[in-house]
Amino acid sequence: MATAVARVKRIRIAPRKVRLVADLIRGKKVSEARDILYFTSKGSAPIVRKALDSAIANAEHAAAESNERVDTDEMFVKTIRVDEAETLKRFRPRARGSASPIRKRSSHLELIISDDKEN
Repeated sequence: MATAVARVKRIRIAPRKVRLVADLIRGKKVSEARDILYFTSKGSAPIVRKALDSAIANAEHAAAESNERVDTDEMFVKTIRVDEAETLKRFRPRARGSASPIRKRSSHLELIISDDKEN
């Protein structure tokens, strides 16, 4: 059973927005997930696609080191997790000399692909 992991940290997109794209590919085949991400018009889709490509490359590299053959198109997106990262706090001027906070959120992404459909 081959698995591969890809992590992307400090993505400057709110986790809520990245989770919308992550939910589209969870549990899908890698080839199908690639197509979905290519045609999704969300701003986080290219970032998730690059993470998927990185996980595929990691699986191929691990297989090459152990002299095994792996068909990455037949692998599945086993786990995709989007966590909240640090929040940048900015302030916007408001009426009568006051200020209101602006929170610029960022996220961490962890994607695990496996050739095992279960789990």
